[in-house]
Amino acid sequence: MSGGGRAQTGLTYDQALAYLTGLGRFGMKLGLERMRAILDELGHPELGRRGALIAGTNGKGSTSAFLESILRARGLHTGMTPSPHLSSYLERVQLDGAPISEVTFAQAVTELRPRLEPVIARLGEPTEFEVLIALAISWLAPRADRLVIEVGMGGRLDSTNVLDLGVAIVTNVTFDHRKHLGATVRQIAGEKAGIIKPGNVVVTGATGAALDVVERAAEAVGAADVWRLGREIVVRSRWRGWEGSELDVSGPGFAHQGLRTRLVGSFQPGNAALAVAAAHALGDATPESVALGVAEARWPARLERVEERLVLDGAHNQDGMRQLVRSLRRLLDAEPVVVVFGAMADKDLTLVFDQLRRLEPQRVVFTAAPSAGARAMRPSALAAAWGGASEQCAHPRQALSRARELAGPDGWVLVTGSLYLVGELRDVP
Repeated sequence: MSGGGRAQTGLTYDQALAYLTGLGRFGMKLGLERMRAILDELGHPELGRRGALIAGTNGKGSTSAFLESILRARGLHTGMTPSPHLSSYLERVQLDGAPISEVTFAQAVTELRPRLEPVIARLGEPTEFEVLIALAISWLAPRADRLVIEVGMGGRLDSTNVLDLGVAIVTNVTFDHRKHLGATVRQIAGEKAGIIKPGNVVVTGATGAALDVVERAAEAVGAADVWRLGREIVVRSRWRGWEGSELDVSGPGFAHQGLRTRLVGSFQPGNAALAVAAAHALGDATPESVALGVAEARWPARLERVEERLVLDGAHNQDGMRQLVRSLRRLLDAEPVVVVFGAMADKDLTLVFDQLRRLEPQRVVFTAAPSAGARAMRPSALAAAWGGASEQCAHPRQALSRARELAGPDGWVLVTGSLYLVGELRDVP
């Protein structure tokens, strides 16, 4: 990006961040008109880029991490855009597995702002997410050989859907964001399948009605092929507890035996298989890069054991919580668990709590992450919705301290319900 000859005063990182977060007041504006206009002002840096656009209800982050790691192990420069971040906005723009620096981030925002002015004059202020994606694309495109882009919400109208990277991944489809995406699985799947472009190879773990929608969407736009987990893509895994899993993955023209991942959970082999397939669809996989990439992939806040008896997981919807509870009980057997829980106000807690109760926690300590601001649900409202034995703490650190007391030396503490909450407590001693 350049400033187009316009004199600029460079922003500090704090100023750049304040500008970006200030755009949050414009809320969510689904649609691609502003993004296309922004990229037009930037000279369309996205054109000709290859990689994967990744949608789905759950597993987007882990699948992105596996794929990025495989591509980097192949010797390619990678650009990745995790969404949301855990601890810092810098995580949203990653080159070769490392977040952008504060200085570079501030410079990129400084250069981007004047380029937005014609768009603002015609179409109004862009959202925070639109500016983040525009910044990421424009900064990463000239530096990265492959882009691994995580869809923010849905797909069809998400800002990332200006990209056609050759491979479209739909990890799975379950209930989440029903206010924006639809009340049924078929409606939600339709939104997520909206990322599929003509000529794409579609890689998906969707099942049932959702898979039917994905297949029909692929056919309607003229996708090159559809590779389905459990059909074209086959994965067999061996559980290794806290050490992760060992897995065999095969698909059209490829087979890998004895892959190992340190990412914990019964759901991770499926995510790894989607990533392996995507790497092959791009023509970028070798036996060595797949083995090393799967082994070296890291994804924080997904069944992450940060202390001897403290586990973090960003599960925030029904299926994510179901997967968490299933894996955690397999890991802990009947050992007692105290939960620290926070959530965003737009979540359907009835479905999430139905799954969390299956963990049979000794106690739940409800709190709210300050980083979530007004979007966080109040602890009192969470406790009322839970209805069982619980406590409330205004600040996450207080909640974690209290949970440790309740768990004692022989119990476990699980922090879950919101990535904002997990991010705030991940580095607490």
